[in-house]
Amino acid sequence: MLTNYEETIFSKIIRKEIPAAIVYQDDLVTAFRDIAPQAKTHILIVPNKFIPTVNHVSEEDEPALGRLFTVAAKIAKQEGIDESGYRLIMNCNQHGGQEVFHIHMHLVGGEPLGKMLAK
Repeated sequence: MLTNYEETIFSKIIRKEIPAAIVYQDDLVTAFRDIAPQAKTHILIVPNKFIPTVNHVSEEDEPALGRLFTVAAKIAKQEGIDESGYRLIMNCNQHGGQEVFHIHMHLVGGEPLGKMLAK
């Protein structure tokens, strides 16, 4: 049973309680299109298990976190951006830019992305 802290928009998408453009789902991860894309391709890949931040990851989470990467590669190929390139981004906490406290990987691409950090 999820507590209120664990009840995120992502957990509702995983359970299909709210609509989302899901592009992949299995027993470990769910991937769906971002509702406010920052590039032509912008897909979020999340573990189905609630993990609030990277700081909360444990060894038992390694299979799901490894799956984030294999699914990212599979989706990049499906989206036709595997050869031209893409970026995978994970944010942690406020200064890292994390907005939803359920870890997730952003897969962005489909166009030149520019520098990773701007000062």
